[in-house]
This record gives sequence, C-alpha cells and structure tokens, in this order.
Amino acid sequence: MKPVDEQLALIKKGVHEIIREEELKERLERAIATGEPLRVKAGFDPTAPDLHLGHTVLIQKLKHFQDLGHQVIFLIGDFTGLIGDPSGKSETRPPLTEEEVQANAETYERQIFKVLDPTKTLIDFNSRWMKAMSAKDLIRLAARYTVARMLERDDFHRRYVVGNPIAIHEFLYPLIQAYDSVALHADVELGGTDQKFNLLVGRDIQREYGQEPQVVITLPLLEGLDGVQKMSKSLGNYVGIDEPPEEMFGKLMSISDALMLRYYELLSDLGPEELAKLKRDLETGAKHPRDAKEELALEIVARFHGMEAARQAAREFAHVFREHGLPEEIEEIVLSPGRDSGFLLPNLMVAAGTAASTSEARRLIMQGGVKVDGQKVTDVHLKLPAGSTFLLQVGKRRFKKVTLKADA
Repeated sequence: MKPVDEQLALIKKGVHEIIREEELKERLERAIATGEPLRVKAGFDPTAPDLHLGHTVLIQKLKHFQDLGHQVIFLIGDFTGLIGDPSGKSETRPPLTEEEVQANAETYERQIFKVLDPTKTLIDFNSRWMKAMSAKDLIRLAARYTVARMLERDDFHRRYVVGNPIAIHEFLYPLIQAYDSVALHADVELGGTDQKFNLLVGRDIQREYGQEPQVVITLPLLEGLDGVQKMSKSLGNYVGIDEPPEEMFGKLMSISDALMLRYYELLSDLGPEELAKLKRDLETGAKHPRDAKEELALEIVARFHGMEAARQAAREFAHVFREHGLPEEIEEIVLSPGRDSGFLLPNLMVAAGTAASTSEARRLIMQGGVKVDGQKVTDVHLKLPAGSTFLLQVGKRRFKKVTLKADA
C-alpha cells in the first residue's frame, strides 16, 4: 500500500467532509502495518433503473479506495428500498414493490462494473441480514436510538414543525442503514452530503454493538448540466451512463468552464497534482478550456463505452458542431400513427426516444430546441401527418430520420 499521506491526498480529492480525519489516518496506518485493507461501504437503493453521473461520484470514490488496495463494498439496499429513503423529502416517500427493487438492482450490478473492478468488488444486499432479523431483534435495534435524536435531522424537524406527517417506518430507515454498517463491519462509509445524519447514526449504532465507529466521508451532490440544480433525470439535466457515446460527449461539451472543473474534481481519474496543474494551465492560458473539456468528455465517455467509441464521438461532435454538418449516421425509425391520421409532435418525440416524457418534449419545443427538417418548431400542438418522412432534431445532438406509416 502507498504511504498514508499519498492515500489521504487521493481520498480527499473532491470530498466535502471527513468525520473524523484523524481516525481515518489511524486506520490507514493500521492497514499498512497489518496488511488488512479497510472495508469501505457505500449503499445504493435501487429506486430507478438507470444510473447517471451524479450517482458515479460515490462509485468513483469507491474506485479510489479500490485502487489504493482497500476492500470496497457496493451495498444494494433491496430491503431499505422497500421503505424509501426520506432524506431531503418534504413528505413520505412511496415505497417500491419487491419486483421493482429487484429489477432495478439487476441493472445496477451491470452498470457499476463500468467503473469498478468486478474481481475486487464485493456486492451485497441488505436483505441478507434484514430478512433474517426477528421482530424482537428489530425492537432491540430501535431501542438503541431516541425520537428526540431522530427529530434533530433537518428534514424530519421541518416536517414536524409544520405538521407534515412522518410515518414510523421512516424512522427505521436510518437505523437499518446504520445496522448495515454493523453487519458489514464497515471501517468507512461514503455518502452524499444529504446523507450525513444517516451516516453518523451508523457511528452511534456501531458503538452500541461494540464495534469501532466507522469513518464518515461525505461527497458533494453533483450539479447537473445547468450548473444549478442537482443532477436529476426528472429535471432533464443529467448524463446517463448508458446513453449513446455521442449523446454523452455532446452533453459534456455543453457545460460551462466553471462546471467543467467541478466535474474534473468529482468524476475524473486525475490525481491531486495533475488536477492542480490543469487549474494552473487554465489560469495562465497554457490550456484552452475547450481542449480541457474535450479531454474530460473523452475520459468519461471512454469509461463507459471504450476509447474507440469516445474518439468516434469526438469526431462526430467536431463534424456536426465545428463544420456545421449532420451526423454521419442518423438512426432511421418507422412509426405507426395507428387509427389516427398523424402524430402530435410531443408524442412523436417520446415514441422516437428523443424525450423522456411528453412534458419534457413540450418544454423543449417551447424553448426552441426542436427542429423538423431544419426548421425550428415552437407549436406544441403541431401534428405530423401519416405518410411523411422528415428529419427530427432535438437539441444540438439528437437526430432521427422519422417515417410515419400511412394507413393501409
């Protein structure tokens, strides 16, 4: 293993807070002396099937620990997913069904190995110990924490003050997350800044069970492409890790220069010294921001699709945006209007896969981000007739050649 100072430099890259840093240093020293790696845990509730770059901030930090020789544990909260994490929520979050949780968990397993080494990653499910826990055991766990302490959590406190309901099962969520650390004998737990309370409960509960309390490391919530809101699929400001290479590359090239540095810090593999040099080069003009942005886009797209696909995406981007050409390959799709005589444009965009929902499609149209055969369209009620073929462009990067079948 590397010396403690070198390990700490990489671990602290992009981190918001370490509780407590002196404990982490002691554990790293012990790991070097004994040859026993730290057990580093991060939990993910499978609440949606797709991961985006915001999720990979934690996964990337797990990779840093993995590269340093420590044991990383990717914990899928298939049991806690049935409760629904109330963190930051203003109301009770509806739980998922077991079928939804299981289906999402399977996609997580596939996607995380685009970042982590599958031969060095321990995947576990908290249903393994929670389903075996008796009602008596759960009561004993609940007896180790107080309602007063739970109400110290910001979102619970706000809801209590204004009279919004808090279901009893929501109090169980932080306790079960904490017990996960007991079951896994976690040395370190990673989480977003919105998870700080839950992570600290883990320290308390480990003490209650006679374990050394875990070190807590919180990481910032990644801003989306707009540079303002947290990256979220519902806000449309996300980069999905399963998106096509050209789409990922183009989205990353659209971010601001300031946001680019944020993404470098939280998502790239650059070490602390390399990151410091990049910042100096940008400040002195030795490197142009556009070139730095291209390098970042290449690194991230290559991570999920391979370097050849990333280079092709870069060439496609240059052709479309610098030379103002069309993509070399445009997907052709055929849609059937059914009994209708055509397709409303928002519905067509969803059917063509260029918008996640009709509400997103309408927003894009009203913002002037949609063209049909090169002409900007702002009418959300536009109907495209059956029997027509046209080029649909959404934003600067999404092109589809669409044919609407005529009635037989």
